[in-house]
Amino acid sequence: MIKTILRLAETHPLTWRLRDDHQPVWLDEYQNKNGYVGARKALSMEQDDVVTLVKNSGLKGRGGAGFSTGLKWSLMPKDSDMNIRYLLCNADEMEPGTYKDRLLMEQLPHLLVEGMLIAAFALKAYRGYIFLRGEYIEASTNLRRAIVEATEAGWLGKNILGNGFAFELIVHTGAGRYICGEETALINSLEGRRANPRSKPPFPASAGAWGKPTCVNNVETLCNVPAILEHGVDWYRSITAGKSNDAGTKLMGFSGRVKNPGLWELPFGITAREILEDFAGGMRDNLTLKAWQPGGASTDFLTRDHLDFQMDFENIEKAGSRLGTALAMAVDNNINMVSLTRNLEEFFARESCGWCTPCRDGLPWSVKLLRALENNKGQPGDIEILEELCRFLGPGKTFCAHAPGAVEPLQSAIKYFRPEFEAGISVEYFGNTRAIAGVQSNLFKMC
Repeated sequence: MIKTILRLAETHPLTWRLRDDHQPVWLDEYQNKNGYVGARKALSMEQDDVVTLVKNSGLKGRGGAGFSTGLKWSLMPKDSDMNIRYLLCNADEMEPGTYKDRLLMEQLPHLLVEGMLIAAFALKAYRGYIFLRGEYIEASTNLRRAIVEATEAGWLGKNILGNGFAFELIVHTGAGRYICGEETALINSLEGRRANPRSKPPFPASAGAWGKPTCVNNVETLCNVPAILEHGVDWYRSITAGKSNDAGTKLMGFSGRVKNPGLWELPFGITAREILEDFAGGMRDNLTLKAWQPGGASTDFLTRDHLDFQMDFENIEKAGSRLGTALAMAVDNNINMVSLTRNLEEFFARESCGWCTPCRDGLPWSVKLLRALENNKGQPGDIEILEELCRFLGPGKTFCAHAPGAVEPLQSAIKYFRPEFEAGISVEYFGNTRAIAGVQSNLFKMC
């Protein structure tokens, strides 16, 4: 039976204000539902105390990396003379299978505005940008209206609540590049440059947008901040006490051929099986689960044997993947893993910025080999080449994390479903398998 969620402020800080008719919650209604209470409290505190509070809450980044939000804030320089600082909201959300930030921006735009106001005050940033995926037209419209409402009500602009703090917020729509999810590529694009990642150091905290101290946070991350200020650290940590080492709730979901695909706010520590069976309703009739990705297209495939792992950063890593965005994709028994993987690698190859050779040339090479295997024209040694590509494009081998993320589904698909890849090798090559594989391996090493 599919569970019905009773949304309460104490248990669902992100979604309890959502309307049943799915219409946006505008300023009057938002304030009637304790909106800007957290911001009012933050503005009465010392700025460094807000940073400390968020650090102690255990809030981790919700964009996929899971880095401590408060620690990231604390990396901003303390120098009082560096008065030009920027807060950037990464709302580019182009990870295939991910749609959590869209819900928040379209239906609860003031929650993001309030979260950014608190973060900007803590970071002493005078201007914020919401770097928004260009296709999110409704989100853009709703965010712009919310900014106007907040400005007219005195929550944005100069001398907010009379304490001398000033903050302006701007929506900037991107041109549609997946690589802009990498924070320095996002900064380059915001400045009007080509969306290539930057060499680090320096890190954005010391030299980001236009060379000034900059902090980049995900939409969902910032939307957690108001409730933490309103209810406190102990409450936030109590949500998952005894269930997970990660604090708070997370927007999680399941897509694919499940009976009730969707998105729910759930506490860390819930198992993938509970989400799949109790919330998503299980697989559709006459279908069985073959594999699943726990958090977007750039995470390793897992199998049915991993469904009882808890959905948090630590446990999904133990299972051999990453929590990522925590929006899982179910793969049913009718899906060919070679075709699915080829489709994913085509996306990643197309979205590569082309800056470094392993990513620029390696990903298209993987697509070429996968397409041959998909059409039963693969050669002996092709699978071994794909495995070597996964190693050569792994962490630390490329300029940014695009290629390492791109090969995660590939390496795991081969690991768990190798017979499906082997089935794509043409029978005409079997007579000289060892010789051909040796030649291809030598050519690969020469390249």
